[in-house]
Amino acid sequence: MAGVFSPTAPSSSGWGELVSFLPCSSTVPCSQETPPQALSNTSSSPGCSVLPNYKPPSLLSPQLLPLLASGGLRRQPRVAYSSGEGSGAGSVGRYPVPNKKDMPYDIVELMEEVEVKTGFLPNVFKAMSHRPAEFRAFFAYYNAIMNKDTGHLSKADKELIIVATSVVNRCPYCVVAHGALHRIYSKQPELADQVMVNWKLADLSDRERAMLEFALAVCRAEDITEEHFRQLERHGFDREDAWDIGAISAFFAMSNRIAHVVGLRPNPEFYSMGRTARGAREGEAGGA
Repeated sequence: MAGVFSPTAPSSSGWGELVSFLPCSSTVPCSQETPPQALSNTSSSPGCSVLPNYKPPSLLSPQLLPLLASGGLRRQPRVAYSSGEGSGAGSVGRYPVPNKKDMPYDIVELMEEVEVKTGFLPNVFKAMSHRPAEFRAFFAYYNAIMNKDTGHLSKADKELIIVATSVVNRCPYCVVAHGALHRIYSKQPELADQVMVNWKLADLSDRERAMLEFALAVCRAEDITEEHFRQLERHGFDREDAWDIGAISAFFAMSNRIAHVVGLRPNPEFYSMGRTARGAREGEAGGA
């Protein structure tokens, strides 16, 4: 599961960080509409209940679609994403998806922008909307580890870590969704599938193999020793990279287990993304 704001740096991070992290569908343009006038004095908004010091950032820079994280303002969404009577537990998992009109404004806005960007709404957003406070906390940490602009891990590296560890944790949603994202970011349509079957026999570079060995040691709660760090360093990773690998492995261990509890199913769109030239164009979408 997965995509997401920073309570401390709204100018460089925000809900829009998730949207910018997602590969864009060439057939679905990003929103260009003029931002709506929200409240006459947004500074009086009570703020996010999870992050009380959070100041709503722009949703999708430079389009500047402002968010009101208070959840006090709701409106009819621009994009329909099937959260009415036909999209309860039967279409996503065990728990019902709230109706859009009952969701907090900031969550509706994020889900709309993700769908505009990707061409479909990944089911993780629908599932997590059942618990708005946890939705915000979940994607805030996701943003912190997946959208950081420092370190030596590429987007493809991060997705490969998620695929390998999610296989161990037997999470179909994360294996399928992040396998799709790895295909798109790496431009390698076979590697994620190889890792799903048996990562030890996959066509991995020595660097990727060292990265996954460390990630899987964290995933399996093995004793982490200095030799683990030295092995990473021999392949160009530093201690901060080791933290990143460990944090991604640990976060998605939690995400995998939430997916088990809610019975989260992958969107059909994920299966074909990045597999063919057409799939790569249409599949430059996705997320979490």
